[in-house]
Amino acid sequence: MIKLAYCNVENLDLKKAYDLVSRNRQEKIDFYRFEKDKKLSAGAYLLLKKLLSDENIKNPTFKTGKYGKAYISNIEDIYFNLSHSDKIVLCAISDMEVGADVEYNDPTIDLNIAKHYFYNSEYESIMNADNPSDEFFKYWVLKESYMKYTGLGMNLNLDSFEIIIDDEIKLKNDNENLKFNIFNIENYKIATASHYEVSDLIEINVEDLY
Repeated sequence: MIKLAYCNVENLDLKKAYDLVSRNRQEKIDFYRFEKDKKLSAGAYLLLKKLLSDENIKNPTFKTGKYGKAYISNIEDIYFNLSHSDKIVLCAISDMEVGADVEYNDPTIDLNIAKHYFYNSEYESIMNADNPSDEFFKYWVLKESYMKYTGLGMNLNLDSFEIIIDDEIKLKNDNENLKFNIFNIENYKIATASHYEVSDLIEINVEDLY
């Protein structure tokens, strides 16, 4: 089982949302200076809460692993991953480990990032593409989703593994037979790394988070 959903939180009612999140999440929201970041933090939590509720998962206890990945400690066989970028929050839940990422397609991105931090083959694919910045973000969300899948996050070097984008997207020398999925929504890219094919990306209206 896997579910993947996103929500545009640009018009999130922050006051209403704040009252619906946990005390720990309120502290995270308070940490941010800008309203945009507060909305992303609140919206991501409420999206997770909704997806869990839809699966009849109640009163989860959240803890954080060694490298910062959050997990549910009091319910077996339920995993989740959150991401946000610009106006979009993303949540994946599954009965197996999962990583998910969303990125805004910034056409002004410095492609030297790929030159210095990606595999050479990935950089070459980017530079040879008809739209290099678009290709860059394909690799970026896929690599981020895998890094989040492992639980290591940015502790896993970007050039320590190679993503191959062909008829099928795969991780080179993959012993786990992972499945990667990528979606385009407006000016964003979304990717997952998991043990499932994801055929449905669910759009959640911000009003349905309350």
